[in-house]
Amino acid sequence: MPPPATSGDYALEEQIGHLLRRVHQRATSIFLARIGEPELTPTQWAALVKLRDTDGASQNHLGRLTAMDPATIQGVVRRLEDRKLIERAGDPDDRRRSLLKLSREGAALVDRLKANALAVSRATLEPLDARERAELLRLLRALT
Repeated sequence: MPPPATSGDYALEEQIGHLLRRVHQRATSIFLARIGEPELTPTQWAALVKLRDTDGASQNHLGRLTAMDPATIQGVVRRLEDRKLIERAGDPDDRRRSLLKLSREGAALVDRLKANALAVSRATLEPLDARERAELLRLLRALT
């Protein structure tokens, strides 16, 4: 990477938001190239995995679990429903609410792609040695 161009005491290339955005772009690119399902996005994958982990959740709760705002989770859910990867079921504890659950196809997709998703994480962290990987993940968790 070339040295940052500075204007006074502020260099964009040294700012945390800029660096995080660039890393996010890289991680997304690796995900799209390696996940093995061309129509699947990282946010859709996150929703599918959390539905597997929770055995179902309301749309609101799923949004919180995946750190997506209401508009984003709404679009993700709509696309996953359109692809028949998730389905709605009544909530036995609250008849006004529905729960989102993985469909049989969605569960099979998660099972089929788990190894690819782990490979995505390895590839994203590949430039770092083991100690640096652990430290980066620790620091990122501290910022969340």
